[in-house]
Amino acid sequence: MNETNAGGVRQRSVEIVVPVHNEAHVLGDSIGRLHAYLEASFPFPFRITVADNASTDATWQAATGLTSRLPHVHAVHLAAKGRGRALKYVWSRSEADVVAYMDVDLSTGLDGFLPLVAPLLSGHSDLAIGSRLHPQAAVVRGPKREFVSRSYNLLLKLGLAARFSDAQCGFKAVRTEIFRALGPHIEDNTWFFDTELLVLAERNRLRIHEVPVDWVDDPDSRVDIVATAVDDLKGMGRMQRRILTGRTRVALPPRAGTAHMTAAAHGAASVEPGPGGGGNHASAERTSPATGVERMSPAAGAERTSPAAGAAAPPARARAA
Repeated sequence: MNETNAGGVRQRSVEIVVPVHNEAHVLGDSIGRLHAYLEASFPFPFRITVADNASTDATWQAATGLTSRLPHVHAVHLAAKGRGRALKYVWSRSEADVVAYMDVDLSTGLDGFLPLVAPLLSGHSDLAIGSRLHPQAAVVRGPKREFVSRSYNLLLKLGLAARFSDAQCGFKAVRTEIFRALGPHIEDNTWFFDTELLVLAERNRLRIHEVPVDWVDDPDSRVDIVATAVDDLKGMGRMQRRILTGRTRVALPPRAGTAHMTAAAHGAASVEPGPGGGGNHASAERTSPATGVERMSPAAGAERTSPAAGAAAPPARARAA
């Protein structure tokens, strides 16, 4: 995934995580479409990681099959459910400069992906979110889900003074080094993970970029709206207590804008390699590139990797100007 341009400068890269639970019936088609789209039109090195959250159907078999057919697809298996848990696990270990995620149903139009990550790759912004409530968004969904979404985001504005417009759209990205700072402070491992991440970002004065999206509701969505709403209200109460007690401050890395940024020949942003040479090193506990598959042990909380893969140094930081 870490590639260099003709001048030997490492190009900035993106890892896209697709969290899944019992999605064997749609996984192959969705990941195939995403992979084809990115190969044809995305100007940065990328990896797609399918994060299987304790599926009980054939999702894991489908995911590992994709890794053997598609060159940029990787698969991770977690022993416990939770979208937030999957994102924490993969994002915190990523070698990419920017990490992102999208829902497996691809409800959000893929033409919004480059506008989502470009401000992060350039160093201008720290997080980016797709917004279905932006005035320029084009959304197709039923009145019930529209009401629930608008009500939830209104509660966030009233209860947590949130300024972002759409907390739960499954289309987000963050600079990896920023997530490594925020991740250990995010307590939720399920649906409230997104809100907690954004509230922490705002409280630490990070820049959140919003992209209006084209979004079509998935009629096969299995989200329990009532149970999710109750959990979200509990999460809001917990975040209010953290804000009132001043427990939202996080030590953050320097802004990416202090790094030397150059434009690659095809318009992709790139960053000078660190003192050790060619950019990011492989992070610990990664798998062999030949397999693209890893599994987290339910007992130890660690992953099993190919014998060829060993622990290595964490990714090198960009050299300051």
